[in-house]
Amino acid sequence: MQEKILDFLKRKPDYISGDLIANRLGMSRQALWKHIQELRDAGYDIAAVPHLGYKLLFSPDRLFPIEIAGGLNTKFTGKNIHYFDSVSSTMDIAYDLGVKGSPEGTLVLAEAQTKGKGRLARSWFSPKYKGIYLSLILRPVLLPNQAPLLTLLSAVSICEAVKEITGIDAQIKWPNDILVNNKKLGGILTELNAEIDLIRFVSIGIGLNINNDRKSLVSGATSLKEQKREDVNRVELLQEILRKIELNYLLFQEKGSPCGPSRRGLASADEAVGAKLIIEKWREYNITLSRRVKVYFQKEYIEGYAQDVDIDGALLVRKDSGVIQKVTSGDVTHCR
Repeated sequence: MQEKILDFLKRKPDYISGDLIANRLGMSRQALWKHIQELRDAGYDIAAVPHLGYKLLFSPDRLFPIEIAGGLNTKFTGKNIHYFDSVSSTMDIAYDLGVKGSPEGTLVLAEAQTKGKGRLARSWFSPKYKGIYLSLILRPVLLPNQAPLLTLLSAVSICEAVKEITGIDAQIKWPNDILVNNKKLGGILTELNAEIDLIRFVSIGIGLNINNDRKSLVSGATSLKEQKREDVNRVELLQEILRKIELNYLLFQEKGSPCGPSRRGLASADEAVGAKLIIEKWREYNITLSRRVKVYFQKEYIEGYAQDVDIDGALLVRKDSGVIQKVTSGDVTHCR
């Protein structure tokens, strides 16, 4: 109900009658007043003037579900939102929700994380009210070894959303880093719950530096505020990221994932159309291919030329011997 009240207030720049709002929403003036007070407690500055009504003066910079859901217009993504002011890690909560059967598109949001997760057991610095820290539950028809495609899909979606909202060109460093001007803007973490030939669910974790000041950033990192030299609306950007993820995910699923609807594995070129479309998009943003790289993979370093990614999203590295090494995960260093 508060979402509907906010919608009334946001659509009208001047005062709006309390009687009008109450009548339209089928509630009493007393019930409306209670909702207004709860919105004020959440940080909304709402003026109330006798005989004029209510006027929204200020909305807090918070990723409240009521803000994210308003105007999101997705089919399933973000329809079920779990919001926290601070948690240890959104990934831990998402995994637990996934095990308990939460539907596809369930979103876990936090304003801060005390133990944010990165790849290879690294931590992710998550200062309060500055970034976007989320985990999204998906239930794709996909084989476990093809899950890296979802990392590529998420990276593409982030770059598209950043460009749409801020005009900034972001790039992707394989497998999961989002960069701007060769500095790290954010990263993606994918965790699976799967059997040998079946994914039960995937948790896509995303951490992005949005309104971090330069002095608070770790070495080699950047934020959209630093790049744009002004604050970025976190709600608008998050909404666009969710829209892009869903759009690309549906494109991937509808056109046919590499394993097809029967989970039979890559059986024909037609069944891989969706994966190829995502990989083609990824190539537009990547800065890893056509470079000499050093990759730490399976407890050894592999050095060579980053030739391509295969249909599963793995990196294909041509070593100096001419042998093509398939790398499914690992730390990549761009040599030159």
